[in-house]
Amino acid sequence: MTISFDDFMKVDIRVGRITRAEPFPEARKPAYRLWVDFGPGIGEKRSSAQITRHYECDELVGRQVLGVVNFPPRQIGPVKSEVLVLGVPDEAGEVVLIGPGHEVPIGGRLF
Repeated sequence: MTISFDDFMKVDIRVGRITRAEPFPEARKPAYRLWVDFGPGIGEKRSSAQITRHYECDELVGRQVLGVVNFPPRQIGPVKSEVLVLGVPDEAGEVVLIGPGHEVPIGGRLF
């Protein structure tokens, strides 16, 4: 299926910085609760991410990631997920986070 460029532009993907990460024991599958700062205009958003295979909470804080910031919030157990943090599967299907290759200003839009 192909989409138009206008369709692509409807998806608002921004760079943010993880400011806080903690275990999410109530999740059905192993996951963390994340707080991601997308800068002025968007602010800090919360998410749930199944990224426990490759990451520890303490190493996530300060990391830049890409996230979709214009999806409606989604209730995941007791957590309201406000942003979809993006990743790709490794050879075993485990999530590897996507982020810029160099430090960039938070809030920048993917193009």
